[in-house]
Amino acid sequence: MFLLLAQYLEQYSSIFNVFSYITLRSVMAALTALLISFIVGPRMIKKLTDYKIGQTIRSDGPTAHEVKTGTPTMGGVLILTSIAITTLLWADLTNRWVWVVLAVTVSFGIIGLIDDYRKVVLRSPYGLSALEKFTYQSVMAVLASLYLANATEFGMQTALILPFLKDVAMPLGVSGFVVLSCLVIVGTSNAVNLTDGLDGLAIMPAVMIASALAIFSYVAGHAEFSRYLGFPYIPGAGELAIFCAALAGAGLAFLWFNAYPAEVFMGDVGALSIGAALGVVAVVVRQEIVLFIMGGVFVVETLSVVIQVASFKLTGRRVFRMAPLHHHFELKGWKENQVVVRFWIITMMLVLIGLSTLKLR
Repeated sequence: MFLLLAQYLEQYSSIFNVFSYITLRSVMAALTALLISFIVGPRMIKKLTDYKIGQTIRSDGPTAHEVKTGTPTMGGVLILTSIAITTLLWADLTNRWVWVVLAVTVSFGIIGLIDDYRKVVLRSPYGLSALEKFTYQSVMAVLASLYLANATEFGMQTALILPFLKDVAMPLGVSGFVVLSCLVIVGTSNAVNLTDGLDGLAIMPAVMIASALAIFSYVAGHAEFSRYLGFPYIPGAGELAIFCAALAGAGLAFLWFNAYPAEVFMGDVGALSIGAALGVVAVVVRQEIVLFIMGGVFVVETLSVVIQVASFKLTGRRVFRMAPLHHHFELKGWKENQVVVRFWIITMMLVLIGLSTLKLR
């Protein structure tokens, strides 16, 4: 919106030309998302508290979590609202990548919202069933993947790029591209959701990964930078840097309220939408493997659940004291803050490794 306004005002003053720069609009997007969240956040938390929309804690979880019972949840609505408004304000609204990423993010947020509403408001013990949730996610991921397949040029724009290897990519074709895209979007969405079990544990890694993806988006959408660094040039992908900046800004603001002891939890509405957003951006800029590296904490948390369930069903024994993995470390004696901060540190290291693929190839 502001870009269109600035383009109109350029005829009266050249100073408005500064808003054509993606870098400036990305900074403004992050600040806008922060501001919106800081203004709306306290009021939203109060409303959630007044309506008694509180979190139910697992009875088999660490006893230290019992004090969290009743903490307002569904705070992800705040993140989703900040991202959507900010992106509409600062991004190029004629850009197709912006709209497909927004559509995926909002649709996964709606799935999470329905699940949260059933569990927290209607007091249903299960919310959406695993099959229902996976089906809805898969449908949205398939639709988005088919659109992306039709919107890109086949070749490097749909190939699986192998990091650290120059000019090496695996051609996927239409079907391979759609399958991989669905796996990345749905997988990342659920991985973030599984990780969201401690105060601030999921949101800060998401902020760091979104910030890194903003850089990859800018490079992919810049003809000279992409050619110099050996990345496929994807016209218009640079606008996704603004979306990623909005996600990072909204996430940092949410962390203000979600830091230990949390005043609000994001719920499925936040975790599913954030994970899907990271996944679809990585697909657009062809950095699925780099996302896998940077989101190593999300990957390990998900694998811990898979291993735990498979081991118990096959042998009747548990590999971990409790899954996801962060609960295992809690039961081993780590304090909640220790688990969270150490996982943040690991994510920071992994994000730096991911960013190194920009040049190390």
